[in-house]
Amino acid sequence: MARKIPVFKRWAPEWLIKIILFAMTLPGIIIFFLPLTNINAAAGYYGCEPADIQFSVALFYAGYVGFYSLERRFFSFLAAKEYFLIFTTMQILASLICYFTHEIYILFPVRFIQGMLFACNVNLSLTLIFTRLSTERGREISFSVFFGTLLCALPFNNLITAELIDSYNFNIIYKVAIFSYLPGLLFISFTMTNYKSAARFPLYKLDWQSFALYSTMLVLIGYIMIFGQEYYWLEDRRILGSVVGILILTIISVYRQKAIKRPYIDMRIFRYRNFKVGLLILFIMYICRFASGITNTYFVTELHFDPFYVSYINVFNISGLVTGVIIACCMVLQKKRIQYIWFPGFLMLLLFHVLMYYSFDIQADEFNYFIPLFIQGLGVGLIMVPTVIYIISSVPASIGPSAAAVALAIRYLGFCVSIALINFYELFEKSRHYNAFQDHLAETDPEVKNFLYRQTARLAAKGMPEDHAGKAAHKLLIGKLNIQNHVRFAMDYYEMMVWLLAATLVLIIFFPYLNRTVLYLKSRRLSPA
Repeated sequence: MARKIPVFKRWAPEWLIKIILFAMTLPGIIIFFLPLTNINAAAGYYGCEPADIQFSVALFYAGYVGFYSLERRFFSFLAAKEYFLIFTTMQILASLICYFTHEIYILFPVRFIQGMLFACNVNLSLTLIFTRLSTERGREISFSVFFGTLLCALPFNNLITAELIDSYNFNIIYKVAIFSYLPGLLFISFTMTNYKSAARFPLYKLDWQSFALYSTMLVLIGYIMIFGQEYYWLEDRRILGSVVGILILTIISVYRQKAIKRPYIDMRIFRYRNFKVGLLILFIMYICRFASGITNTYFVTELHFDPFYVSYINVFNISGLVTGVIIACCMVLQKKRIQYIWFPGFLMLLLFHVLMYYSFDIQADEFNYFIPLFIQGLGVGLIMVPTVIYIISSVPASIGPSAAAVALAIRYLGFCVSIALINFYELFEKSRHYNAFQDHLAETDPEVKNFLYRQTARLAAKGMPEDHAGKAAHKLLIGKLNIQNHVRFAMDYYEMMVWLLAATLVLIIFFPYLNRTVLYLKSRRLSPA
């Protein structure tokens, strides 16, 4: 198959071709979560709120999810080399705009376009890799490598950009991204042929309507989940209007998909029980995965670790992710039952949340968190690849692309819901604990009196006037309360995750029909979602 389709020149060895194709996806993966590498630095650079930076990531994700199904038509129409050169050049231009702009409202549409271009990149690169692999083993290893890289994107970005952001303006990372595209562009220019398939599908019947409806729904979901807490949910007209818009667009989209001959997403996939169970497992995993962001915030705000140092601590998380993906790949190749993969994966996540629950404190040593971070990465790495393969394998090969597209949408939904849950829980739990502390703390309390006396004396001994020292001591007390509030919020959230993971483990243990789906990638032209 590799030589029957002469996409690459004959002198190019197979190992070089696979490296080039995979390397083409790396800059896009890095750009994906780039704004989250240092959310405060990004917010300061663009003069916006941290929620706006989270929304810029959601827009990239929405562009990727929404364009995934439509992109296949372009792949079928354009020559591979021509297609590579077009979207890689557009990616460089988009990164150039991000580098020069200071306006968040210019960044938003560009990030959505970057997501669409990332869909082009992933679909073409991984499909060409798949067509050059003649065995199921090779396809599943390719799946594992791609998803392993995607899972490592956030901690890896933190590692490589921490010093850059600390030394330069935030936009320097987009300049680095621009130059990272150039090697792949040169390799593609020299190694690919101008081969065009004889069977080319014209572009005159592109389903832009479904793309527009679907993408608008995705953007509105991200908007509600990220800004809902800030605007008091349905009390705000913007949030209420977005909810009504999603309901109307959903009804129109479902009716449209059932009416047209070639649906954007084939609704028959929802007839398969194991497909729906796989989506549920993937959704839960994604909610639990992004709970680790609370840990990183705790490192910076409560333990006062430098962001550069936090990036090095997360090397243990990256090591766990890589180890988990490798183990999961081996188990899939050995045709292990899905319960034997999911159970240890979710058990690792449960153990991580339990360990962190008892490790949250106002003072701690960094080595206490090395093992929990590794365990969290191990659990996520074990679950991710087998779950996506399980979802795709649960439906016939003819509607496999629709299953992959919906799995991608569920991952996006899990990302947005995790942000919404953390925002809601942070405000609710911090307020609850602050009020509880206020009910029990008074200036007549011996502990409070002793703290205020000691702090006032310490500040006065350093030359501060006594009346100013008394006011500063009260501010120090409030600061201590805020630290305790954040620690208690983190503990409460992780406790909720523990109960969710325990319920998931019960589901995995007591539902034996989960093992009726054989983990097997049936299609050689299926790119991962």
